[in-house]
Amino acid sequence: MKPTTAPTIPIIATAAAEQSNLLLPSLIPPSSMAKIQPLASSPCSTSSSGVQQGTHAYTVWMKSLVFNGNGCAVYGPDGAIAFRVDNYGCRGGREVLFMDCAGNALLRIRRKGFGMFRRWEVCRCAHDGGEGGEATPWYSVRRAEKGGLAVAMHGGLGTCYMIDGCCARKPEYRVCGVDGEVVAEVARKQTAAGVVLGDDVLTLTVGLEVDHLLVLGLVVVHGLINRSM
Repeated sequence: MKPTTAPTIPIIATAAAEQSNLLLPSLIPPSSMAKIQPLASSPCSTSSSGVQQGTHAYTVWMKSLVFNGNGCAVYGPDGAIAFRVDNYGCRGGREVLFMDCAGNALLRIRRKGFGMFRRWEVCRCAHDGGEGGEATPWYSVRRAEKGGLAVAMHGGLGTCYMIDGCCARKPEYRVCGVDGEVVAEVARKQTAAGVVLGDDVLTLTVGLEVDHLLVLGLVVVHGLINRSM
């Protein structure tokens, strides 16, 4: 069977469409591999928080591509789906899989513990992408005492990253190293005309020196904590 061409979903739309949340369809089967219209960005611009923009920017849509599912879809700079999460259970489920566009599992994220001891453990899945394969512990995320989230690598000596600005009412937040340097940030996406899209359409800007898969996993954990997916 000859494969069909993936449809293109423009993110530059009229103000009425933006307000009515019609920028992206509500029903997209994963097999269609829908695309968004890529936006040009300056390779040398710098954000107010200090992350150099244009190094690598993802568009994160905090919606599942599966009908009646919870999750998110991550689009690359070319506008094509790069990664996705399809959570078939309730929002903020105990376990989700972070997958590539072909459905191969890359990360397994599990919620463990209760109350103040609750944490989210992120494991790398086997190279074959199988759900039932072995997963290697990578890092864990917990709420920090002074607010935000603390990230510790498996087998490490302590916190290696912090997530600042974690608030269920605001989609913007930053990922910082222990020295305070901002390595990634999430903000509401803007069109080329300067129109700010809905709070479920985000731009993730990642710096050069940080593992992009690690940061993408943190975005998923943040969404699970705030029950936005």
